[in-house]
Amino acid sequence: MPFKRRRSLLVLTEEEETALKSFSRSRTEPSAQVERAKILLAYAGGESISSIARRFETNRPKIERCVDKALQLGALTSLRDLPRSGRKQNITPEARAWLVDLACQKPKDLGYSYELWTTRLLAKHAREHGPAQGHPCLSKLVRGTVSKILSQREIRPHKIRYYLEKRDPEFDVKMKQVLCVYKEVQLLREASNDVSSMVAILSYDEKPGIQALQGKAPDLPPVPGKFTVVSRDYEYIRHGTVSLMAGIDLLTGKVHAQVVDRHRSREFVQFLKMVDKKYAPEVKIRIILDNHSAHISKETRGYLATVPNRFDFVFTPTHGSWLNLIEMFFSKMAKTMLRGIRVSSKQELKDCIMQFIDEINADPVIFKWSYKLDSISVA
Repeated sequence: MPFKRRRSLLVLTEEEETALKSFSRSRTEPSAQVERAKILLAYAGGESISSIARRFETNRPKIERCVDKALQLGALTSLRDLPRSGRKQNITPEARAWLVDLACQKPKDLGYSYELWTTRLLAKHAREHGPAQGHPCLSKLVRGTVSKILSQREIRPHKIRYYLEKRDPEFDVKMKQVLCVYKEVQLLREASNDVSSMVAILSYDEKPGIQALQGKAPDLPPVPGKFTVVSRDYEYIRHGTVSLMAGIDLLTGKVHAQVVDRHRSREFVQFLKMVDKKYAPEVKIRIILDNHSAHISKETRGYLATVPNRFDFVFTPTHGSWLNLIEMFFSKMAKTMLRGIRVSSKQELKDCIMQFIDEINADPVIFKWSYKLDSISVA
């Protein structure tokens, strides 16, 4: 008499069958889910419970539970474990609150050498001091339970997220001054050339620490059908660093730049002299820049005294470099020309940077500021 199956046949849709096959071949999914996917594919293919149990070297009840679960809840849902009631919590809400409050303190304030908590140290401290604080349920606390409690409260005392405190008491005033300059730029663009030719407005900053790196082996180009990217040797030779001193004319988009080994007062004065030669004597040169020591040094002020009424400095607030439009140019440069650059010397790096500046000036881009500009009025 032929074998007659008592259980219903597991009918899979095309999507379910594709997903189960993907699970069965996966090397990243949990092994239990991979095994269940193979069992369900075998059962849906007509194989009996007994033969599946023999093939997977297990017992019939395990295969039956897997199949029954798929018949009741669906093939894909049955791959994962269902929620269980779990063990009854023996840590009181008060003890949990005490542990969370403890995690919000620094361990070094409690006599430890640690700056930040680890789950092991937190569990150890709770076991030693929790019962004395009226929480005897913490006497056997383990680090895994600590992680679960902190995760539920979304507390991560082992991590640091940096922020920047507003330390410049005149931040808003200085920001408004910079925005007024940007508003003036907007009005000058809309005005006649005769008006705009009487003033030049530059956004200036330095980009230090540009590394001159040379590869020890040549780069290998992509090969269609074989290598999709440029291949590069991990090792390289350092030739030092250079600094880019650049100011972008906000009215024309032209970039004035020089590449130097250091950016001290004397290099900044050299930049000012270079800019001075670029514009007619009657033009007022207004420069937006930060409070770097070289910008207000004795040597810089000594040069400015020789060219009275020629320059007008507008300083950004402390930690307000994001207000300086030149940072957009530096960001674009870092993501394009400087990205992955390899040179044989510092001089070659300088030449490459200046060539990039020449290419930019051949087709200048005018950077425009828009944030809060509508709220600014220029009298």
